[in-house]
Amino acid sequence: MQRQTQTQRQTLKYSPLQIQMLNLLHLTTMELEQRIKEELEENPILEEGKEESASEETPEEFDDPDLSPGGDDNSVQDYYDWDEFRDDDIPDYKTYANNQSADNELYTRPMVEAISFRDDLKQQVHFLQLDERQQLIADFILDSLDEDGFLRRESDVIADDISFANSMFIDTDEVNTMLKIIQQLDPPGIAASDLRECLLIQLSRIENQNDTWKWSYKIVSDAFDELGSRNYDKIMRITGLDEESLKKAIQLITTLNPKPASGLRNDSIVNESIKPDFMLWYTEDGEIEVQLTWGNSPALKLNKVFTQMAEEKRDKATNQFLKNKMNSAKWFIDAIKQRENTMLNTLKAIVKLQYDYFQTGDIKKLRPMILKDVAEIIDMDISTVSRVTTNKYVQTPFGIVLLKDLFTEGVTNEDGTEVSNREIQEAIREIVGEEDKRHPYNDQQITDMLAEKGYSVARRTVAKYREQLNIPTARLRVTI
Repeated sequence: MQRQTQTQRQTLKYSPLQIQMLNLLHLTTMELEQRIKEELEENPILEEGKEESASEETPEEFDDPDLSPGGDDNSVQDYYDWDEFRDDDIPDYKTYANNQSADNELYTRPMVEAISFRDDLKQQVHFLQLDERQQLIADFILDSLDEDGFLRRESDVIADDISFANSMFIDTDEVNTMLKIIQQLDPPGIAASDLRECLLIQLSRIENQNDTWKWSYKIVSDAFDELGSRNYDKIMRITGLDEESLKKAIQLITTLNPKPASGLRNDSIVNESIKPDFMLWYTEDGEIEVQLTWGNSPALKLNKVFTQMAEEKRDKATNQFLKNKMNSAKWFIDAIKQRENTMLNTLKAIVKLQYDYFQTGDIKKLRPMILKDVAEIIDMDISTVSRVTTNKYVQTPFGIVLLKDLFTEGVTNEDGTEVSNREIQEAIREIVGEEDKRHPYNDQQITDMLAEKGYSVARRTVAKYREQLNIPTARLRVTI
């Protein structure tokens, strides 16, 4: 038997306006500009511009009673006489004074036609004298390449797929023949089955095949596994090369491209520019001032014509429409202003916590800071601070800084002071940069050297920071 019961619980629900406000905080400067453009297109009551004051509504020329709208009509009648200017053949551009600087003109990035590396290779194939059957095999091979330009599939599998898809028999030898032709295309190394074959193809395309070329070809051909692990002693035993010859061969090998399609993959490359959301500068007294960048939030106002229409008595549907649009416009203007205040308060709190860093730009002056520290200063929720600082940049005298990079974990030093993990990462970078590349330091040695500098961290922590800095292990840092 079913029974009805009543329970009482507290839940947190966001209203649609609150959700929209949170979304505005998350937007970057360029995204906000696009959002404002969309709102201006959708809401006829909202328009761009500043609110006019009483002095702006009455121009100075109306101070003269003879030229005022209520003055003598004959005094201004000449300006409305068509005969006065109908035969004026002076073009407008000759009487136009260009008082704007070239810097005020908005630059529009030209649209570049992108082509994928597969299409580029197909265009090269089309210049070859191939019959319809060979062209079909070549296109299928090119479509089977991965993003790095390698062909990871076997020739017999490709032959079976072509035969099944086109209801015709394709032999494996035909695929291998066409594969050899494709491997002669640019860039060198395309359509190789693995990295070793890719490097060998590139070496075979080098015209100056001197002794260094022979040594390089022998190393890739006979000691490729040892080359990957940088076991130079074993390479010298296998190839019989001395240290100087091995060094020259390694230099030639490092000039080869391990990903042949990387130079042609312009269809996935997006040239994104960073537009800072904040500006930070120093005053003459040495104090730090911050502000939002110009154009972050253009001035918005209500359209007077539609506002007056909303106040007039019209049919119910029109009044309801105008009322909704007016409320939406007022909320959007207030939301933009609230966003500005929240962002400025957040950055001022960050500057207060990281004052020494912003004074010098030295990464070692960065203090441990979490979102909660900023949230307590501005008296807002942690999620709000997270939205404000996500993908936001500040222009400083020492460069553009991502706000999220300023939030770091703290590590207690030997003297009891708390230092930022970014400071420890910078110390690791300095140790690796000064090491002997023939005998690089392992993680335990780096840990001991950090302890000598007063940083008490575990070896696994050093390994984690080293990976975050994209520093390979000691074995892969060995050079000759």
